[in-house]
Amino acid sequence: MPTRPASDIRNIVLCGGGASGKTTLTERLLFTTGTIKRMGTIGEGTTVSDFTPEEKVHKHSLQPALVHFDYEGHLVNLVDTPGLGDFLGHAIQCFPMAETIAVVVDALKGIDSVTRRLMAVAEERRIPRLLIINKIDEVSPEQLEELTEHLRATFGAICLPINLPSAGATKVINVFEHDGSDKEGDSTDFSSVHEAHKKIVEQVIEVDDELTMQYLEVGDGKFDPEKLHAAFEKALESAHLVPICFTSGKTGAGAEDLLHIFASLCPSPVEVSPPEFLKRDADGQPEHEWHAQPDPAGKLLAHVFKVTIDPFLGKIGILRVWQGTLRSKAEVLIDDHKKAVKLGHMFMMQGKDHVEVHEVGPGGIVAIAKVDDVRFNACLHDSHDLDSVRLNPLPLPKPMFGLAVELKNHADETKFSAFSHRLMSEDPCFHVERIAATSQTVMRGLGEMHLRIIIEKFKTAGIELLTSTPKVAYKETVTARAEGHHRHKKQTGGAGQFGEVYLRVEPLPADHDAGFEFVDDTVGGSIPRQFIPAIEKGVRQVLTEGAVAGYPITGICVRVYDGKYHDVDSKEIAFITAGRRAFIDAVQKARPVLMEPYVNLEIAAPARYMGDLAGHISTKRGRVQSSEVVAGDVCIVKAQAPLGELQNYSNELKSMTGGAGSYTMDYSHDERTPPNVQAAVIAAFKPKIEHD
Repeated sequence: MPTRPASDIRNIVLCGGGASGKTTLTERLLFTTGTIKRMGTIGEGTTVSDFTPEEKVHKHSLQPALVHFDYEGHLVNLVDTPGLGDFLGHAIQCFPMAETIAVVVDALKGIDSVTRRLMAVAEERRIPRLLIINKIDEVSPEQLEELTEHLRATFGAICLPINLPSAGATKVINVFEHDGSDKEGDSTDFSSVHEAHKKIVEQVIEVDDELTMQYLEVGDGKFDPEKLHAAFEKALESAHLVPICFTSGKTGAGAEDLLHIFASLCPSPVEVSPPEFLKRDADGQPEHEWHAQPDPAGKLLAHVFKVTIDPFLGKIGILRVWQGTLRSKAEVLIDDHKKAVKLGHMFMMQGKDHVEVHEVGPGGIVAIAKVDDVRFNACLHDSHDLDSVRLNPLPLPKPMFGLAVELKNHADETKFSAFSHRLMSEDPCFHVERIAATSQTVMRGLGEMHLRIIIEKFKTAGIELLTSTPKVAYKETVTARAEGHHRHKKQTGGAGQFGEVYLRVEPLPADHDAGFEFVDDTVGGSIPRQFIPAIEKGVRQVLTEGAVAGYPITGICVRVYDGKYHDVDSKEIAFITAGRRAFIDAVQKARPVLMEPYVNLEIAAPARYMGDLAGHISTKRGRVQSSEVVAGDVCIVKAQAPLGELQNYSNELKSMTGGAGSYTMDYSHDERTPPNVQAAVIAAFKPKIEHD
């Protein structure tokens, strides 16, 4: 396949709430363009996008799927992303590859929490947005008009229809490129072609002074199409316009107009500002913004936005080229690695199928296989000048829902470790960690279904897991200054051990980057310099093991200010022990407290359950931040609550709402535990302290 110039490429992320019809719509677009000869269905498991065994069983998209097609002389790269809240991270991770974020809204269900989150992230990243109201054949014109107004009320008056449903939602009329007159045969199911055309044109020309003056002086609304198109793209990029379009993936109504919008109205890679890359200094800290230039002759820079593992090809990195030209068999550098790696075959993805390519320029989306060093968010380049360039971090949701896991067969330990790392490389919102404080291995994801799918994958790989509710991962900190002291003296017949340490602890500000500082305040050689690192080593041991309840310590500054040593008996081990026990002594005197993680909850459910939801949150030591009724019969409740109280919230919400409620959960902050909870946790740890 020949290399396409950046001006001919359109990169689009298709995202939105669960069951909004994204996969069916993708199938419809592929069929309409002749890319496929027959439309597959989700029920039969025959769609191009949902091709994994898990997706066919669960009838939901569970990972991003790339497809591409040609339309009106342009190459459209489209990513069909999962819509369930538990897989929100998979959608957001694809945002850097696109010039347009197309958010699909179910005409029946309206706006949900996932839609709100996706729109907010796209706005924050300054990526042009497009709203697609899907399933227009399943609701009345009055409902479509009400949803349109609700979208404008929620996301701003900048949301305006670019087309309107007509003839009982069997077709649509493009009002932006219309001449603005209400002709016979141009009637829509609601609104007026003339009024809709006038509103969107007036919104677009506000970003172009010349067109604005023409409109004010002449007032006929007849503009040069090229100038109006340029103003349209400028309005999209500056977030001055969010077009609303109507379609039905099931019937095909509006599919051709949507394709036209994608191919000829959405911006190309050369028409919008690239995302923020940060160039870092020698210490790895962001130094200044760095902007890619879509020049095929420039230095290569490509960004990996997705990693997947293929049973035949191994690790596959899917990347977007930002500048320069990437060629198969070329040698490239990955991040700040000094050794170049040689690429093998490159290919464009069409669902599970691959189309081999030999080179790709700016704006191109391509996959590379069998490069072990490729990872999510990595940058590929061909010049050491770009070693320190990284993409501005994505606002991925933090995995907070946890399950403690044990191997049913401990002989599978090696397999478990390897498979865990594979899944973590594919999914940036899945983590496996060993919690020393609780002696548990905990899987963390974005929700119950997320982890259920993960556990099914382990089972398919022949690894049986036993699961349980994880213990709360508290943190210890101090609230006052205090001093600690310990003299370690041990005589064993030969050379003994001696080390004495005096230190002081004090709390650090809550926003301290590292949460720990170690300062050497000794004077006069009271402790030789070579033993200071040993003291810090002893202190750091306690940081991970805890001093009062067995949990990691954070938000603390340690200052060693005095001590004693012996010319013969002082050794590193003596000062490690003295530092460790002096630190424990100081922490126990510094009014220690336990901190527990709090999360932000956004719950969507039928409005009749609003009171029950708010009351239930209060029983979880939670605080309702806001509640509102949207789209007529849906309430959105936002709250903060301790994570430890929400371990079974998914099942409780289903029970409360008859399965009609959903929620998203994201880390917020750490907060002190109530005295009764803290006392119980510390009391449970006392036998361990006595044993030590």
